[in-house]
Amino acid sequence: MGARRASEGSADGDRRIGRRALIVGGVAAAAGTAALARDELARLWWRAPGVEKPREPGAVDYRGARWLAASDANWRRADRPDDYGIDMVVVHVTQGSLDSAVRAFQDPGHKAATHYIVGQDGKVTQMIRELDVAYHAGNRDYNERSIGIEHEGFVDRPRDFTDAMYEASARLTARICARYDIPVDREHIIGHVEVPGTDHTDPGPHWDWDRYMKLVRRARTAAA
Repeated sequence: MGARRASEGSADGDRRIGRRALIVGGVAAAAGTAALARDELARLWWRAPGVEKPREPGAVDYRGARWLAASDANWRRADRPDDYGIDMVVVHVTQGSLDSAVRAFQDPGHKAATHYIVGQDGKVTQMIRELDVAYHAGNRDYNERSIGIEHEGFVDRPRDFTDAMYEASARLTARICARYDIPVDREHIIGHVEVPGTDHTDPGPHWDWDRYMKLVRRARTAAA
């Protein structure tokens, strides 16, 4: 009985190996069949060992942003929202200048970075693609399902949160919400302090949530 099961298991294994070889190695032959759709084939070849999804160097997800790449050690390659759904935006404050945040995110020893940084002048810097998982929230689940946005300044200096920053960040968040169909509310647009398990306090008591959410809703309506 054990020999028979082993034989059957071996045959099943051979069939699985044969099917995998057909899918990965014989895409051209399988493309004409109805068994696998084109997008499924694309995902299969990308997930095959040693194959990476093509990326365009310097590409940004938000028009007008400048690209400065974060260290590879501070994010994880993904294919969001296909592999992880995106349903949240997390608001951070840098506790320093924009330049110091960029240096930190480009340092492999920092082990953290956000997708975007918004400066006090309203300029947006993108450091990680939205399809990839940034190490920004201190919680794996939240990292996988969110976009992280840093804001230049200090939590205890309300003057750091300028009109240009609020408006630029609101437009960015509204665009992200539109792209992934994220509700514009405080359950889905949160501060770093609200992430379970975090020891961070940003964006702090001086971040004007009422003002920010009004700006995001206005920008979201205008985009729609």
